[in-house]
Amino acid sequence: MESHINSYITLVTTSAVLNLFLCMYTYFRRAHFPNASIFILYTASLSVYTFGYAIGLASNTLEQMKFWNIVQYIGMPVSAPLGLILMIRYTGRKLSKWLTSALFIIPSITVLLVTTNDWHHLYYKRVWLREDSTIPVMAMDIGQWYVVHGAFTFSCLLCAGLILIAQWRHTKKMYRRQLLTLIVSQIIPMVAAFVYLIGVTPLGLDPVPVLMCVTSSMYIWAILSSRLLTIVPIAKESIFESMREGVIVLDSSYRLVDFNKSLRLMLPEIETTMIGQPLNDIWLKLAGGTFPVEYGREGLQTDLYWQLDGETVCYQVRTSYVFNHNAEVVGILIMVIDITEQRFLQEQLKQLAYFDGLTKIYNRTQFLNKGRELLQEAQLSLKPISFILFDIDHFKRINDTYGHDAGDQALIHVVSVCNRYLSSDMLFARYGGEEFVIALPNMPLVEAHGLAEQLRIALLHQPLDLQNQSITLTSSFGVAQCSHETDTLESLLRNADHALYESKRDGRNAVRVHAETVSQR
Repeated sequence: MESHINSYITLVTTSAVLNLFLCMYTYFRRAHFPNASIFILYTASLSVYTFGYAIGLASNTLEQMKFWNIVQYIGMPVSAPLGLILMIRYTGRKLSKWLTSALFIIPSITVLLVTTNDWHHLYYKRVWLREDSTIPVMAMDIGQWYVVHGAFTFSCLLCAGLILIAQWRHTKKMYRRQLLTLIVSQIIPMVAAFVYLIGVTPLGLDPVPVLMCVTSSMYIWAILSSRLLTIVPIAKESIFESMREGVIVLDSSYRLVDFNKSLRLMLPEIETTMIGQPLNDIWLKLAGGTFPVEYGREGLQTDLYWQLDGETVCYQVRTSYVFNHNAEVVGILIMVIDITEQRFLQEQLKQLAYFDGLTKIYNRTQFLNKGRELLQEAQLSLKPISFILFDIDHFKRINDTYGHDAGDQALIHVVSVCNRYLSSDMLFARYGGEEFVIALPNMPLVEAHGLAEQLRIALLHQPLDLQNQSITLTSSFGVAQCSHETDTLESLLRNADHALYESKRDGRNAVRVHAETVSQR
């Protein structure tokens, strides 16, 4: 019997040494191992557990055995939750800090109760030396907390094993060898612990420390042969759910197969009950129409505008095929990317490039670009086009009397009044300072003169209300029309400017047409 115990102690000690080796090896190479800290704590706890158990078996008195039993319980209770956390991390998931802390409540209570068992006997009811053994072997009657601790440890091992087994079909073949190692490393102690708890082991010896020799050897083999812990496969579900882009997965019949968490945040209206329905049917419910992208083709992309929490957001939608091992198309992947901020910045840049910042109408540069296009079209189609140039009379006096803020309000007021009389095909811009310009396609000089007169009267009879004061604004207008093919935008604007000068010379608040234009009509 003594030789058997010695062999048992030797195997347990070997397990302790192997776990210590794993702990030290991981510590010195921790920079290369994902989740190295968890694995270090896990193997360290197993080392304390197995060393304490081995020395306890080699002890001669009950007091020595009880002391080393306490030592082994410093490591053993925490090894199960540490193993569970390690397996959860391996599959690409992560527990919250609250749940992680909760896993160590029962182990902490177990360590405390084992250390103080002589005072309350909640963990062991009674501890004695076995009389049917030729060498000292400690026996005990289990207490209430022993059952709690045993159930908790078994549950941790079972959960870790099930988590790993569930990952099997999602793991590539090149990673399955290391995954199998981890599965077996959970199953072996789980089975051994169950056998020990039902009391069928010889002399009541715990088989788990001995079998740690096998599991530790498997870990070492897996680290050296398949780079366990150096290359950790992340579950496809974890990648899918952690992507910042929204993803819609369709089958070959364009039915919804899956979507990720980001898409649920982008389109809160989409529900898991819609899985299996054609995408166009789903979109009809969400937006009242078909999906705005031709998703049956690869490489297409477009912008999708959506109302989210009362605000308009912009998503870029891209499509790509999903292929099987035979390079056959089996589905469609639709990426939905939030580009709201990008589009907002683009709109801001567009506003700065094309529009006047104060009045929100076209600026001089954009008017010149678009005005040339309108003039060219009119000359090619032999249709009339006219231009109105006008400014606010005595604008400097308004600034000097009421301040520059009043001057800004006057400019905005003039634009607001004019916009009521201008149609969408007319090009209205701030030409500079208090000066404005209007391009009038398909409008001859007589009609342009009539429109300018209408604007002059409207401005005269609609004063600016400013701080309970009514400020009458008048404007002087110059009108010119394109007369022949050699006219340029610059020459026509000069003509309109000459007519504007005439209206100011005649006392302001007037409309004048360019004399040369009139003579050539």
